[in-house]
Amino acid sequence: MCRIAGIVSTKGDNEHSKALVNIMCNAMQHGGPDDAGIFEDENANLVFGHRRLSIIDLSNNGHQPMADCAKKAWITFNGEIYNYLELKHQLKTLGAQFTSETDTEVIIQAYLYWGVAAFNKLRGMFAFALYDTAAEEVFLVRDSGGIKPLYYSTINGSLAFASELRAFKAAGIAPETDLRWPVWLLAYGHIPEPHTTLKEVSSLPKGHYLHKKKNGSYALHKFVSNKPSNYITDKHAAEEGIFQTLQNAVKRQLIADAPLGVFLSGGIDSAIIALLANSQKQQLKTVSIFFDEKSYDERLYQNTVVNHLNGENFKHLVKERDFEEYFPDILTAMDMPTTDGINSWFISKYAHDNGLKAVLSGVGADELYGGYPSFERIKWIKYLRMLPKPLLARASHIQASNYKRLAYLAYDHPAADYLFLRGFYTPVDIAQILNMSQEQVSNILFGFNPLPPVGKYDGLHASWFETNLYMQNQLLRDTDVMSMSHGLEVRVPFLDEDLGIFTQQISHELRFAGDRPKKILIDSFKTLLPEVVWSRPKMGFTFPLQQWMKNNEYIADESHYQGKFAKAIINDFKQGKGHWSKAYALYQIQKHA
Repeated sequence: MCRIAGIVSTKGDNEHSKALVNIMCNAMQHGGPDDAGIFEDENANLVFGHRRLSIIDLSNNGHQPMADCAKKAWITFNGEIYNYLELKHQLKTLGAQFTSETDTEVIIQAYLYWGVAAFNKLRGMFAFALYDTAAEEVFLVRDSGGIKPLYYSTINGSLAFASELRAFKAAGIAPETDLRWPVWLLAYGHIPEPHTTLKEVSSLPKGHYLHKKKNGSYALHKFVSNKPSNYITDKHAAEEGIFQTLQNAVKRQLIADAPLGVFLSGGIDSAIIALLANSQKQQLKTVSIFFDEKSYDERLYQNTVVNHLNGENFKHLVKERDFEEYFPDILTAMDMPTTDGINSWFISKYAHDNGLKAVLSGVGADELYGGYPSFERIKWIKYLRMLPKPLLARASHIQASNYKRLAYLAYDHPAADYLFLRGFYTPVDIAQILNMSQEQVSNILFGFNPLPPVGKYDGLHASWFETNLYMQNQLLRDTDVMSMSHGLEVRVPFLDEDLGIFTQQISHELRFAGDRPKKILIDSFKTLLPEVVWSRPKMGFTFPLQQWMKNNEYIADESHYQGKFAKAIINDFKQGKGHWSKAYALYQIQKHA
């Protein structure tokens, strides 16, 4: 796990590019504290940079940027390839030679022997840049789950890339702010891909590679081609397959030469990961958080799981004063504005403080198996859309904020369906907050970034939304940037490619059936999970932020906000009207105004 950056210029000034790449890498030092490296090719006007967090092969053999023995290809790589040992064995039979025990070298050899077809053979989380020295071509590649971030810019024909936006800002590359970002944040609670807060910087789509040719032209290509060929309708076969495939995913994600553990929240998903990891690892370290506030205290469930584990559980009490103390650091750690990530920042800090360099997390199960209220609510959209659009539009003026989102259904756009389910502010309210017209707001939200038609308002439809919008743009991005701010790698077994392929083959009637969320997942692990854990009400990994933010001197101070409408929102929040996440989004808008 690392941070990467690079420039492929059209100007031929490699010294300048080298200086910029050094600046970019230094801006991301927190994510790669163990080593740093630079590679340049003056003939190709190319500079690759790397900051290393050593997890596999801790020796100098893991130094990056890295090349094969003949220097046919160079790579700067962020992530982990969990099936690298299997691929390495296959490549050796083809004649490949290796000089290290790294997964990085396996990527290089895989490309040299299989070309771009190698990308779809990789199982893991990855974002890398690869330079083919003979063809003088560059590839930017991002994993199929979008777990690792990779941003790029093509200003004036030059290609610049990095793991974080702060790298572009530090180097003065693409300095112009995209003025649309406040609209996205107030609507979504995050900045949806491929957009960023910088006008000329985009996120590389997951499961894609950008191919830059010698002549300077470039194109995006999708490399993921796995599609379900049949559907599993037998409940026992589905449960057995989920158990076995997830067990295999956990097993291969435990590979590390550095201290590794598991986040243990007390919920079903983290409990499954911890119990599976415990069956593979003799001494498993787990990290948990608890609170004085009783309604957020999960120690009963955490302790129940810990009693089934061999190893050490690190428990950390988080108090309101801790939130107050670290709030400025949390804001600094953000790479882009978001309404999430506070919990990830704290648990990552404590995992790092406990000596861990990598952890397994339960992110992804809710999206796969129907763990959110949206899976139940989505079926109502097809009926609500039968109402007259003027009537739906008037919902913006309803006092109860939960019903205001009905106004989104006045727009014929797939994103409007998602925003009805999970949106924050309506276009009318966003226009008032930002002093814009409602038409301007609507054009930003629905005039750009078209989404594909995503289904029939059923479980598959909800799963697509939760996976490709909420998890992709918020959970994964925030987990990555907050963990890497502490030099910690987070692995997500539920996003294992093989588990995803198997799950997609289960008929959606079976996959989302049952009298409780994620029933098929619970039933798959009922012999492993303690009943007190699987029978508990869903809570999620949440903090007591409703009260903490009411008392926060930054968020609750009306003087920090411009305009009567914004001040009224914060005043209502302090009186218990409105969710903390909406106040948090508004604060970030005002902070950057």
